Amino acid sequence: MQGLGPNDSLAVKDQYATSKGLDIRISFHDRYSTNRQGYLNWLISNYDIREGFKVLEIGCGSGGLWLSHDDVITRCQELFLTDMSEGMIKTAKENIGQYDNVIYQIEDIQNLSFENDLFDVVIANAMLYHVPDLDRGLYEVRRVLKDEGIFYCATFGENNFTDILADWFKLSGEDFNPNHNFTMQNGYDKLSRHFESVTPLIYEDSLHITDMEDLVTYLKSLSSFKAVLDLSDDRIRDILNEHVSFGTIDLPKEYGMFICR
Repeated sequence: MQGLGPNDSLAVKDQYATSKGLDIRISFHDRYSTNRQGYLNWLISNYDIREGFKVLEIGCGSGGLWLSHDDVITRCQELFLTDMSEGMIKTAKENIGQYDNVIYQIEDIQNLSFENDLFDVVIANAMLYHVPDLDRGLYEVRRVLKDEGIFYCATFGENNFTDILADWFKLSGEDFNPNHNFTMQNGYDKLSRHFESVTPLIYEDSLHITDMEDLVTYLKSLSSFKAVLDLSDDRIRDILNEHVSFGTIDLPKEYGMFICR
C-alpha cells in the first residue's frame, strides 16, 4: 500500500486534534478486552528502561502509556513525550502531570529536532501507519537513537475485528479503507531496512462485548468506517444484533509490537 497523501495527512491531524475519539476507543478496549493485563501495561512491561536512560515517545497521544507507572517515569533521566497535535500534548500534560524530568513538546517523526545518538529508548505506539514518509520517519528514529539503543513500536494486524465488522456492514472500496501502511504482517520488512535486529511480539487478546450501545459509539469514532455514519443508530443496532449470541458479541483482536536494535 502506498504512503499517505496530503489529504490523508490532514484527515489524521483532524482525527487527533483532540483526544475525544481516542478516549472513546481506549475506554472501549479497556472495558471489553479479555486479556485483563491491558495492552498498554503489556507494552511497558516489555520495555527495558533503566535508571538514567533518556527516553523519547513519538505520538504520545493522551499519555495513557505512562499512567500508573510513576516508577518507570522517575527511572528516566529525561522522558520526552511528543506528538504532532497540540491538543494531545495538552491532554497528556493534564493526565500525567508535572515531573522535573518529563518534557512535553510538539514533534514530527519525519523531522525530529533532537541531536544524533541522544536516546537510549525510542517508543512509537499505534502511529507509524499514519506517517506519510515512513522511511524518512524511521531514518530519523535511527538517527536520534544511540547505537546500543532500542526502538519499540506497536501496531495492529491485518486480520482484526474491524475487518469482520466491515463485512457485517457490507463495507468495501471507498466505504472501508483500512490503514495497512504498517502492520504486524509487513512491519518486519519495513523496519529491517533501518535496524539490524527486529523481533516481533504478539499480544494475545479478544473482545467480549456485552453492551451494544458501546459498540455503536465505538464504530462511529472510526475514521475507516465513515459510511456507518450515514446509517441511523437503529440501523446500526439492527445489523449488530444479527450477530449477538447469548447477549454478547465476541471478536478477535490482533495486536503486537516490534523490538528493534
